Amino acid sequence: MKKLALILSISVALISCKNETKQKEIAKVNAEATSNDEANEEWIYLFDGTTTEGWRAYNGDDLPPQWVIEDGVLTFDTEKRTEENRKGGKDIIYAAQEFDNFELAWEWKIPEGGNSGLLYHIQEGDWGIPEISPEYQMLDDLKWEEINNAKLKEWQKTGADYAMHLPDISQKIVKPAGEWNTSRIIFTPENVEHWLNGKKLLSFVPWSEDWEERKSKGKWKDSPKYGFFKKGYIGFQDHDSPIWLKNVKIKQL
Repeated sequence: MKKLALILSISVALISCKNETKQKEIAKVNAEATSNDEANEEWIYLFDGTTTEGWRAYNGDDLPPQWVIEDGVLTFDTEKRTEENRKGGKDIIYAAQEFDNFELAWEWKIPEGGNSGLLYHIQEGDWGIPEISPEYQMLDDLKWEEINNAKLKEWQKTGADYAMHLPDISQKIVKPAGEWNTSRIIFTPENVEHWLNGKKLLSFVPWSEDWEERKSKGKWKDSPKYGFFKKGYIGFQDHDSPIWLKNVKIKQL
């Protein structure tokens, strides 16, 4: 009887050890999978406040001298303009890497009457960036019309998918010029979202029937390459007004 009890005890112990070993192996696999997922979700800083490495002019070799770092902020210094370039056009791109599907976040502010934009899927060529690349509009909604003595449409205002999709006004938090905003774009072939100051402003399906209709009937009807590229650079627009940028970061989806 004692011998039988000993055999049973040893058998139970062996089964327990096997189960423990199997559980450890499963835990290890799960930990590695989690680690891989976290690695895939790591943010890449396009601008971290210390360097402009990776940035240059659109269709250029170097960063235009008007774009400088001041107190950890990337800014467009209009005082460094010359008569030759006073009308803008010094758009910049992060040319170190192209992105297709992504989540992009950044902080920005502009002066009264200011206007700029963030563009993505940029490819260089003999065209202007807005003719080919979707744009998240950044503008002084509160004072632009007064200062410029002109009327804006909703597709021209902050948070819009410029000339394509309108922001939901009920969710829009408009901050006065000179105050920091936080913006976010989530882009996948199934869904695109624009966020402003913690609120989702709009969503749409790129290259869908609705998207094609908006393109064919709107501002881009004579721009055949608008939205054509599904991968490209991230860029900021020089619209002849100062802009301040910080914590520009992206993660691939």
